[in-house]
Amino acid sequence: MKGIPHGKFTAGGADGKETGMGMEQLLEKASTYMKEPDLNRVRIAYEYAEEAHRGQTRKSGEPYILHPVAVADILVNMQMDVITVEAALLHDVVEDTKVTLDDLRDRFGDTLAGLVDGLTKLERIQFRSKEEQQNENYRKMFVAMANDIRVILIKLADRLHNMRTLKFQSEESQRRIAHETLEIYCPIAHRLGMSAIKWEMEDIALRFLNPQQYYRVAHLMKKKRAEREQYISELIGKIREKLEEMGIQGDISGRPKHIYSIFKKMTTKNKQFNEIYDLLAIRILVENVKDCYATLGIIHTLWKPMPGRFKDYIAMPKANMYQSLHTTIVGPTGEPTEVQIRTWDMHRTSEYGIAAHWSYKDGNSGESLRVRSATK
Repeated sequence: MKGIPHGKFTAGGADGKETGMGMEQLLEKASTYMKEPDLNRVRIAYEYAEEAHRGQTRKSGEPYILHPVAVADILVNMQMDVITVEAALLHDVVEDTKVTLDDLRDRFGDTLAGLVDGLTKLERIQFRSKEEQQNENYRKMFVAMANDIRVILIKLADRLHNMRTLKFQSEESQRRIAHETLEIYCPIAHRLGMSAIKWEMEDIALRFLNPQQYYRVAHLMKKKRAEREQYISELIGKIREKLEEMGIQGDISGRPKHIYSIFKKMTTKNKQFNEIYDLLAIRILVENVKDCYATLGIIHTLWKPMPGRFKDYIAMPKANMYQSLHTTIVGPTGEPTEVQIRTWDMHRTSEYGIAAHWSYKDGNSGESLRVRSATK
């Protein structure tokens, strides 16, 4: 369980660089949870996509096949089932090559063809201005058109990689795509509980829509980081010591706030940067729910909790399945510090949302999926 990937995805970054990830690297990563027959299916899908896109290039000048491989990599990081990864590799062949939907159906079956068809239809939706107040309708249409939720998961991975490579677009396209991402795709990612994708897309969108504020906040965060990290490190040391005394196994780390969330707090709450205290939160991952509450007791024994700042999202999960205990304590220097406590399964759900609840059924052809409990 502790091998769960978390934090930023690995198929690129906000700097907009193409990764050039090869198929063998993707297969190696997929092999951590897929069996050999499924790896062969992924390899066949890649070879089909590579041939279909041969001669096509991205605006970066790189071979087009890098894009579907990067999208597949994002989904492999979520440990999605084999058919989702196949569909990610093939998601643009109907739209951008001579391959037809019937070709895909004949070669890969009805389910994969249905996923690619859903993605192709989503690609053809024309998002119009916010002034027309149609964003909510488009969001509903977006979800309603996806009879299989995996269509949306692939589409979000596709948009994330396009955001990572946004610097290769014209300035006008950068602003249009960044705005569309904030208005349409980030709220969908939020509704599905996919915070890792949402946060990264928000940060990249801000960088292209308001670069001055993006770099200002980034600079202020960097300037204060060393001082904050030393402070957090001292708190983590004390927590780790107490957990060991109680026989609780836990992974403790400092979680930096995302640039966009700080920018929103400064603008919506009219705060200066030096008035925002929770630039770093402490995150504690433990084995089970009992350990979550025991750890909370330890935290409140070590430091005084701030009134009105405790939230129990384990007993009362958010609508997007998020579960965690949140408390804010007054640290040894008198500075408020947020602490989040959750299990490893809850953490996976907090990063990947609904995608964390799909797991491949052993022994089937990838046609069906099952929902796992986030609190087992």
